[in-house]
Amino acid sequence: MKLSVVIPAHNEEGNIPILMKELDEMIRSSGLDIEVVLVDDGSTDRTLEQAKEAEKKYPWLKVVRHGKKMGVSHALKTGFRVATGDAYMFFPADLQVGADEIPKFVEKLEEGWDLVCGWRQGKYEKAFVSNVYNALTRKLFGLHIHTMNSVKAFRKEVVDRIPLRKDWHRYIVPFAYEAGFTVTEVPIKHRPRLYGESKYKGLGRVIVGVLDLMAVKFQLSFSQKPLLLFGTLGGISLIIGTIVGLVALYMRYVQHIGYRPLIYLTMLLILLGVSLFSMGFLGEIIANIRDEMEMRFEKLERELQKLRSDGDEK
Repeated sequence: MKLSVVIPAHNEEGNIPILMKELDEMIRSSGLDIEVVLVDDGSTDRTLEQAKEAEKKYPWLKVVRHGKKMGVSHALKTGFRVATGDAYMFFPADLQVGADEIPKFVEKLEEGWDLVCGWRQGKYEKAFVSNVYNALTRKLFGLHIHTMNSVKAFRKEVVDRIPLRKDWHRYIVPFAYEAGFTVTEVPIKHRPRLYGESKYKGLGRVIVGVLDLMAVKFQLSFSQKPLLLFGTLGGISLIIGTIVGLVALYMRYVQHIGYRPLIYLTMLLILLGVSLFSMGFLGEIIANIRDEMEMRFEKLERELQKLRSDGDEK
């Protein structure tokens, strides 16, 4: 198995030389077939220069660059396009995980697992926030993984089946799990950062993370059956609207009390219910079109594989 280690890097000039040396020692000692793709994500320091110098020294290293900072997810997509391995690995440039941990992931992949997560051991910053986030993710998606956003390795097929929108690299694990891939974890030692600053800090990151988490849950759950969500909400709105309407009629014709806001509320709830039902039906049509496109894509992929096999035999 050839492993492509993809390393997004932004302003990590102090860590690059040390990381490259660790990787070289690991590759030499393990004998594994490994290439490293370092993606400079618009760094403003000497990260790119350090990486280019290392590229001349190490034959297993490829360096690509973004003209401006585009985020980890986009850097990973760029790295995946350049990579030529049978499996990919998302590896940080901050030296908080040692390169000597990589063979553990390859071993698990060769055992047959589709995705292998690193389970951080030891103390680290933002542990409380990370633990809350991981617990919420496990609860929402039914996963039994301790650390979602550490180092991870996965087969190439996983990347072909999951979306990577901005910041959604943090949800590779639940996406892969929902797509039917097998997921496991290995313990890894967490080391303190030596150079540079953490890119994940501040309350804003927490808020964005929670909102993205809910968006992913919606996409994985209700996008498959949109009428289940919108139909349920629409039905509730219609029921409440009907009850309010009956109360308004009782007050008007039995108690002879006219209360116009109840009529407006009834109209609003009924219109909302009908609109939600319409959204659900529209969502079902879109989901059916998507499923049909996926089926055609899978059929085309099988035909291409058959053609390649026939070509190899000839």
